[in-house]
Order: sequence, then structure tokens, then C-alpha cells
Amino acid sequence: MSETRRSFLTKAGAGLSTLPLAALPLVLASSAEAKPTVSTETILPLFKSLPGDVAFKIYSPAADGKPEFLAESNPSRQMFVGSAIKTFILCESLRQADSPNVVQTLTAQQLTLDASVWSVDSATFNPPNLIGKVSQRTALEAMIMHSDNTGTDMSIKQAGPDKVREFIASIGLKNTLIPDSTRSLFGYLFNAKNYKTMSWDELLVGVATGKLVNQALNKVESMASTPDDFVSYYSRALQGEFFKNKETLAEFRRILTIGDAIWLLPLPLGVASFCKGGSIDLTGFHAICAPGGMCFDDRWVYFFLAYNWYAEAETDPGGAAAFVGAASRALQMVKDALAA
Repeated sequence: MSETRRSFLTKAGAGLSTLPLAALPLVLASSAEAKPTVSTETILPLFKSLPGDVAFKIYSPAADGKPEFLAESNPSRQMFVGSAIKTFILCESLRQADSPNVVQTLTAQQLTLDASVWSVDSATFNPPNLIGKVSQRTALEAMIMHSDNTGTDMSIKQAGPDKVREFIASIGLKNTLIPDSTRSLFGYLFNAKNYKTMSWDELLVGVATGKLVNQALNKVESMASTPDDFVSYYSRALQGEFFKNKETLAEFRRILTIGDAIWLLPLPLGVASFCKGGSIDLTGFHAICAPGGMCFDDRWVYFFLAYNWYAEAETDPGGAAAFVGAASRALQMVKDALAA
């Protein structure tokens, strides 16, 4: 995603929760009269005007005598999710370093930053202007907080893409795909014959052409998943099922609290949130996705909301803004209905 689009989404999201002053008495009176209700049927209309593929799942387990909540649409539809798959790289990296001293281990582990891992859309590591050594912890933070693709390629190289895939398969996610690296993903999309081994200079040439040859959703190099897979993953990962030590869970949660889905999709006020979003803008194809978990009043809610659409423009901020508004509203409705 370009910095321009990130700036747009930040500004678009900032205004979503603003209510005209005159509307406040009506809102307050309404909430005092009756507890709002929410369901798949009340959420679906929020997305009805979007001319593309929408899939969502919002799930809250039963807690303190309160029944579970589930709203979903196309829960098994495989969507292009972009950088949202970086959470799996984070999780497997932490699993490999899992110990009471996980922070010290990640800080001590130094990764190489050079032309072998430079990738596009990397504002933090700013290729080709930086070279040297970076701690694994810093690379993981850049991957999640800034969605830095160089940080991602450093992290997946350290963890091993096949190891990440083995982890995904071991927890029963059957429709989740990750690329060997972000560089290989872009190389494949632009039809580079040597997409797995292409150089930094070759990547720049391919991106400069801007011509998408292979579809973003494919079985070779892609970033894809389903609502079912992501909600299954987050409902277990955020509770520590995949880690042996509480310190590792704490680090996993800490890094996800700075995830870029916070600006990608404005979440309800007063929640603790753990997210990693994803998006892509290609001529003819666009995607935006926000999966994760939020907690309020001792109630956990796990969610996945994604939109894939086709528009010839290189960027389509109107489509993104429409989805962001609908998704943000959906999560607010869930919080209002489930809050104690």
C-alpha cells in the first residue's frame, strides 16, 4: 500500500465516529431505552452497496453466562488478504523463540539488512538507503506496525516460509496461503520468470511496469485466507494456545496492539485490540482486509472483514472508504450489543 493511500485511510477513518452535536440526545435516549441487538441480518445491509466480494465473520464465545455471538457472510470464501498474513509469520517466529526470555532472544538475534531482502513499500527500512544488521524484534515490529515489506522478508527468511506453512497446516487452516516473500509475490504477479530468485533491481523494473499478469488470488504465490481460518486462528492465538510461556503470549499481544489495522479500520472506543490489516492496489484489482480480536468488559470478540473488488483505476479510495465505514460500523454495533 502506498503512503498516500495510508494517509487517505487514516483521514477517512478519523471522521467515522464523529456525530453532529444535535444527534447526541437522540443517541443517548435510544441507548437508555433498550439494549441494541445485532445479527448477520442487521450487519449485511451495511455492505450491500459494495460492488465486489465481501466476506466477514464476527464471533464472541459464551462468557459469564452470556451466550455466544456469531455473525457471518461467506465464511469459507477465500479472499485476497494482503499483509494480514504477516500475523502468521509473527506467530511462528515467536514460537521458535518461545521462552521466558523471548524478548531478550529476539533482541539478541541480528538479521541482515541488504539487497537480498529489500522489498518495495518499506518506509521503515527505506531501501536502498539502509544496510547492516537489525534485531529480529525490530524487524517483527516493523512488519506489523508499519507493514514494512523489507521487515517482512527479513522475518520470513529467518523463520522459514515452509516452517510458517507447516504451522498454518498444523492448526487446521486449510485455505490460507502465504508467499515465499513479498518480493517473490510481486515478481509472480508481474510474471517474472525468476520470481523466487529475482534481484532488487529486477523487482524495481517489474513494479515500474505496473502491469498485473497473474491474478492476486492464485495457488503459486499469494496472500489468501478465509473468515473461518482467521477467526479460528485469532481465537486461539490470542489466548496463548500456540505458545508454552506467558511471556511469549505477552510479546505476541504487545506487537499486535501496534498493528496497522488500528488506522486501517477504526475500532470502537474502549476496546483492547489486536490486529494486523492488509490491502493491495493494483490496476484492475483492489483488496482490503481487517482481521483480529478485541476485548471489552471481559468479553472477547474475534473478527475478519474483507473486501475484494475490481476497478481499472490504479487506486480506488472511494471503494476502500465505503468498506471501512461499513466494517467499522459493524464492529461498533457488536460492541454496543455485547457490552455489559
